[in-house]
Amino acid sequence: MSAVPESAGAPSTGIAAEYLMTLHAPIAGAPQQIDETLTIFHSDRGWVVGPRIKGRILSPTGDWLQALPGGSLKVDARMTIATEEGALIHAAYGGVIRIAAADFARMAGGETLRAAEMYFITAPTFRTAHPAYAWLNHIQAVGKATALRGGAQGYVQYDLFAVG
Repeated sequence: MSAVPESAGAPSTGIAAEYLMTLHAPIAGAPQQIDETLTIFHSDRGWVVGPRIKGRILSPTGDWLQALPGGSLKVDARMTIATEEGALIHAAYGGVIRIAAADFARMAGGETLRAAEMYFITAPTFRTAHPAYAWLNHIQAVGKATALRGGAQGYVQYDLFAVG
């Protein structure tokens, strides 16, 4: 086994973030409860707005949420964004959600949780053939939920950032 360098365990670089967009996806209908560990949520509308993009979310869009040991949720989501110019952009992301049981109960009852009341982080990547948005093919994004509401008027809202 080789010796561990003295610099190991300390960062040798940093991560910068540039705001990309805010994404808002209302929850459409009742979720599909597959079993006690897998729930699928759908969205059939919504919007994205940012300095370089404005569009709407198309159906089908879905979030597959898997319950993890200890109560966190693993996100696996897919969506299509249609921009004002007619570009189609596919977004796919994983992530982790952790919400205290009392806050989760409030949210499920129709209250809106804000960023400080939850850990809800995603890692989107994008795919498009449209030349005006090809730059999205070459970035890794991170997202942080800013609002989450359950119930009949439920939705999720994120701020997305390009990291580098």
